[in-house]
Amino acid sequence: MLILLPPSEGKAPAGDGPAVDLAALALPQLAKTRKALMAELARVARGRQATALEVLGLSPNQAAELEADKQLATAPTLPAADRYTGVLYDALDLPGLRRDDPAAFERAEARVLTFSGLWGVVRPTDAIPAYRCSGGVTLPKAGPVAKLWRTALTPALAPAVASGLVVDLRSSMYAGMWKAPASAAERTATVRVLHERIVDGVPKRSVVSHFNKATKGRLARALLVGDVVVDTPKELAEALQDLGLRTETAAPSRPGTAWTIDVVVDSVS
Repeated sequence: MLILLPPSEGKAPAGDGPAVDLAALALPQLAKTRKALMAELARVARGRQATALEVLGLSPNQAAELEADKQLATAPTLPAADRYTGVLYDALDLPGLRRDDPAAFERAEARVLTFSGLWGVVRPTDAIPAYRCSGGVTLPKAGPVAKLWRTALTPALAPAVASGLVVDLRSSMYAGMWKAPASAAERTATVRVLHERIVDGVPKRSVVSHFNKATKGRLARALLVGDVVVDTPKELAEALQDLGLRTETAAPSRPGTAWTIDVVVDSVS
């Protein structure tokens, strides 16, 4: 099983590890692309502030975040498990698994890939510096980073998705960086979280960021802690139901596309 996650906008600052070693990250064949993006991102951050903010989609109040991008090559690192923060990663709590359930953390290292506009993908123990580069960024020379990564990740991820179930928990921005090939589509489940509420006696559903992120974090944690290993999207839906989640499954609308599993929630405590 492979669990695909989006990154978080919020990231823990600083770190105590040595500078990033691109060849030591997941899928080391991506090192050349990572190096080129790091260099251009640093150039943008060191240039005219207003331009850098516009390129990275930041507000003037977020200008301090440019400092991290200026120092990418030499900045101290943290494992990705500690670097990514926010609602999804708080619910997943990889540092807690590392401390209290080492076996589950080992499973996370083997099964979890976090997508990134700068790194492509990283595993929980990959040591990375703080940075700001979303999957929706278009850099002056490299162009749209999502398009760049689609080209690089398609062959790089092929061996990882050649067998086994792919559980896709990514947001739409990061889903654009890689699409399951036709050979893996029948084994891929795109998981959506829908918030259901009653309006004038009628159930209404919508995607709400907090519910979506928190539920996906809890779902991923439950799969790791429970050592859930299933082979098909249908079996995954059944496993999620056994974990107490309400699911609705939709088969692919056409050949070569993924299954959809909707997790319907009314609250997140």
